[in-house]
Amino acid sequence: MMKGVHFLAIVALLSLASSFVSAFDPSPLQDICVAIDDPKSAVFVNGKFCKDLKDSNANDFFFEGLQNPGNTDNKVGSNVTTVNVDQIKGLNTLGISLVRIDYAPYGQNPPHTHPRGTEILVVVEGSLLVGFVTSNMENRLFTKVLNKGDVFVFPIGLIHFQFNVGHSNALAFAALSSQNAGVITIADAVFGSDPPINPDVLAKAFQLDKKIIEELQKKFEY
Repeated sequence: MMKGVHFLAIVALLSLASSFVSAFDPSPLQDICVAIDDPKSAVFVNGKFCKDLKDSNANDFFFEGLQNPGNTDNKVGSNVTTVNVDQIKGLNTLGISLVRIDYAPYGQNPPHTHPRGTEILVVVEGSLLVGFVTSNMENRLFTKVLNKGDVFVFPIGLIHFQFNVGHSNALAFAALSSQNAGVITIADAVFGSDPPINPDVLAKAFQLDKKIIEELQKKFEY
């Protein structure tokens, strides 16, 4: 029964996301453009080399494994399994991708942004506190607790998050309006950049003592 729910969730997300595909990624220039790493005898379209049409097959449009839970044994208690153009080469030029997000009890997908895609998320198991913040100068927070079957949208480029407020594992699927929406996790980018951002800059930006900034950078360094 649960496998059926997962399948329906994915189909629904893909259908919904297809309505805003052309708004962000370049429009396709041909029916299919299966990405290929070898540029020999290939055509360069939308940032990828395309496989010769006669060499394409169904496996170029296929991915398996989303039925498997991701490992949430980490500092944030979540795991994102991504299915974008790197996993399905046939997604090239189609302007859509998918993720599975697993959450341990009280785990979170910490504040982050997708610079190239809007996200639409559906909860399959558990309850999630979700939200996003609008840009300056308002910085208005939109937040809601979602339960099984609920759907929420995170607009392109805005900081957003999900937090498992339940006592058990939670699961969600999300579609994004880009074949590779990108992700910037705020804390990792600010405190874990390589090389590190000057602590004096961050101390002034966050109105914190420089020693606190340096401790945070130690926690996030790779």
